[in-house]
Amino acid sequence: MSLFKPQKRGLKIIIVGCGKVGRTLVDRLSKEGHDIVIIDENQDKIDSLTNLYDIMGIKGNGASYSTQLEAGINDADLIIAVTNSDELNLLCCTIAKQVGDCASIARVRNPDYSKEITYLQEKLGLVMIINPEFETAREISSILSLPATLDVSSFAHGQAEMVEFKVEQGNILDGLTLRDLNSKINSRILVAAVKRQDTVVIPSGEFTFQHDDIVCVVGARRFARTFLNEIGFKTRQVKNSLIVGGGKASFYLAKLLLQSKIDVTIIERNKKRCEELAAALPKAVVINGDGSDESLLKEEGLEYAESFVPLTGIDEENILLTLYANQVSNAKAITKVNRINFDNVLSQLNLGSIIYPSHITAESIIAYVRAKSASGDGNDIITLYHLLDQKVEAIEFNITEKSAATGVPFSVLEFKDNVLVAAINRNGQIIIPSGSDTLEVGDTVIIVTTNTGFATILDTLR
Repeated sequence: MSLFKPQKRGLKIIIVGCGKVGRTLVDRLSKEGHDIVIIDENQDKIDSLTNLYDIMGIKGNGASYSTQLEAGINDADLIIAVTNSDELNLLCCTIAKQVGDCASIARVRNPDYSKEITYLQEKLGLVMIINPEFETAREISSILSLPATLDVSSFAHGQAEMVEFKVEQGNILDGLTLRDLNSKINSRILVAAVKRQDTVVIPSGEFTFQHDDIVCVVGARRFARTFLNEIGFKTRQVKNSLIVGGGKASFYLAKLLLQSKIDVTIIERNKKRCEELAAALPKAVVINGDGSDESLLKEEGLEYAESFVPLTGIDEENILLTLYANQVSNAKAITKVNRINFDNVLSQLNLGSIIYPSHITAESIIAYVRAKSASGDGNDIITLYHLLDQKVEAIEFNITEKSAATGVPFSVLEFKDNVLVAAINRNGQIIIPSGSDTLEVGDTVIIVTTNTGFATILDTLR
């Protein structure tokens, strides 16, 4: 039984691969106090990171025994392999397990391996296998199931949802206080956070909503959707989707949408890739053509499409396609952006829902690292999301033992500033807590906060 806060320690982490995901991980994990060593075969990429962060860089093959030794694999806590090669990532982790006694995480993106993730993870002894394209597709699919929202985050194995939406001028929320809202609606939801321009607040009862506010609410899945209906948002999933680009993310997305009975059209430049997609997705319409061609987009029904998802490998093309779609149609547009340098600029373009694959990948890894640094087993955090332009964290904690946070009414517990207990999952029942509720062993709890770095539920207490 642990009644006291566990002592957090900085982990020694080796990151193989300095691409977009590697850079995101370096930025986040170094800020959280971990000892980082990066490995890459490109010296320029290494130099650009070692000049920015207090980390060590080694030029070489991450799957090489001698390179891993030089990086300190013998006393490393974790190796994360995020190169562009699935096979190299798996080999890096396999060698690391033989040489050292560290946990290992591999990025694996090939659909051929996706059916074997559980087998690979078990046989190779990996703590995690991350597939950015599949996770990206899953997030896009979630948004298209609630197209009036900007983002949808799932907790408690899908039984609870946090939805993010924009208050339009004239909406019932515009000019309403949170206290009045709570007295008018029947749905059991909680307003968790609101972003107004560049400021994010966890609102009190006197908070007054304004148009253009971005609002996050959390509740049981059915209540979150009922709430959106009550305030005038459509909650019917889209009937069709036009996707530009035929890469891995498009394949995964098309498969998920077809399973949900959504019609799918994919436009792809490469003829050979079109043939592969047509064979793998017989229920989809696959068009060989240039997705940036206005006449082709109109010919394929963009003006009447219910959703439009540009998934090319070029950020600028995705952004321009979304802006064009917003001009000529009422389609729900979702924009994939790989680079994260200009997210503040993008938020001013009114693109609607923006998906950052590197953020999605990094969040799962950071959740594991935080919990491991506190408890050693990495099981304290189930899910971690960064919301509202990365200004808010929503964390689902696993309550595995009695502590200073359990059995005490929330009205008595002293939480840190800007910490909100948003929901409790108790044996599959989602509870929106009041002051008389308590946390109990076996619960999972969703915490929303503008703080960062929480690794266990005890970190939220004063």
